[in-house]
Amino acid sequence: MDAITTTPHPVNEPVGSFAPGSPERVRLQAKLAELGSNPTEIHNVIGGAHRRNNGPAIDVVQPHRHAAVLGTFTNAGPQDIQDAVAAATAAAPAWRALSFEDRAAVFLRAADLLSGPWRETLSAATMLGQSKTAYQAEIDTPCELIDFWRFNVQFARQILADQPISSPGVWN
Repeated sequence: MDAITTTPHPVNEPVGSFAPGSPERVRLQAKLAELGSNPTEIHNVIGGAHRRNNGPAIDVVQPHRHAAVLGTFTNAGPQDIQDAVAAATAAAPAWRALSFEDRAAVFLRAADLLSGPWRETLSAATMLGQSKTAYQAEIDTPCELIDFWRFNVQFARQILADQPISSPGVWN
């Protein structure tokens, strides 16, 4: 790319108030009802494929309501772990070959998705899975993760821009 790019200047993700009747509270309550009433089967994703081990199914329950099952999973087995390491090792060269701008775009797009259509899903899952309040879940999951992704793109850009001072006659 023949350009010096800049990334958007990050700002801290705003935290919702969750006041009674507020739009964010209504959306969150709907997502809590949806996730709380539809147990899901959690798979390992290895090399883009969903895999379930043949071991015993383990229930994922709400810490504050042990009778409420959120989903089930099976532990990864030794072959799953070997396959996951192999898949990650195989994917690494393609990721490294991407330009900084392309890698940054992945994180910035993920931040946009999390600050938009996926926000309530992550907050509701945190509330149900970790017994957090709406405000705690909002701060601990979407807001913090969005900030990590956006600010770390900016910090990486700063690191790349910082170059050592060259000695006379030598250009670093």
